[in-house]
Amino acid sequence: MAADWRDEVAARVRGEAVRDAPLAPRTSIRIGGPAELLLRPADPDDLVAALRAARELGIPVHVLGGGANTLVADRGVRGLVLRLPAELGGETAAPPRLVLPAGLPTARAVQRAHALGLVGAEFLRGIPGTLGGALAMNAGTRTGEMAGVVTHVEAATADGPLEIPAAELGFAYRTCRVPPGAVVTRIGLLLRPGDVAATGSAMDEEWERRKRTQPLELPSFGSTFRNPPGDFAGRLVEAAGLKGYRVGGAQVSERHANFVVNVGGATARDVLALVRLMRDRVRERFGVTLETEVRLVGDFAEDERL
Repeated sequence: MAADWRDEVAARVRGEAVRDAPLAPRTSIRIGGPAELLLRPADPDDLVAALRAARELGIPVHVLGGGANTLVADRGVRGLVLRLPAELGGETAAPPRLVLPAGLPTARAVQRAHALGLVGAEFLRGIPGTLGGALAMNAGTRTGEMAGVVTHVEAATADGPLEIPAAELGFAYRTCRVPPGAVVTRIGLLLRPGDVAATGSAMDEEWERRKRTQPLELPSFGSTFRNPPGDFAGRLVEAAGLKGYRVGGAQVSERHANFVVNVGGATARDVLALVRLMRDRVRERFGVTLETEVRLVGDFAEDERL
């Protein structure tokens, strides 16, 4: 990379570009080093300009989103880190269809749908992060998942804007495949008219259940592992005797064993050591290899990787 690449990228965009920006406060588990350059693009065209500059300069690009299900390396992230503003691209409503910005927090997406008398997105309330992050993980709960409501996505690439129908996104369990180099800017949803008050009440009940059964008061990824077919990752980790186990400031939650929580001062190295232990112990005891839902971003050493 050229020594002055950050100046070059900053000169080509209109959005806010911050050098050596701390990322720990921008992740749900509150861990990680700084970004070489953190950019909040001004609009979709500005995002295209940033992606084009990064391609021409040979700079890696990472999309942070809302920072859920993400572990940033202690040494930080080399290259350009994108954080999309909540209103980037704006909203389009033609009920029961709704197109929302990818950077919108999930709870606000539900609020926007209810304001239009639409239901079907209530599962998003209990999922941390942004709508774009929920798309990337095909996030869901017992009451629904993104694959059931997405019609298409709009994306930015170094070559310009792109629209991708849902059928081409390869939705599967906790999986969505966006073309390489594309950054989703807006997400189309097909919901349905309904009794917002009744669904809101049911949503509140589900939220109360989650607060009772999950450690929502502590920094975490959300779920650490995908549930294996016919079983639950949390049950296996607990049965392996690791509920409450701690490495440094990282702990297997005493409330739900599929959550790794930051009980204070945890490092990415602590978390990775604990996650490896959880996975290895379950494999040794039950012959099941758990797959993580956690995305690693940044400059990890070879012995830190999962």
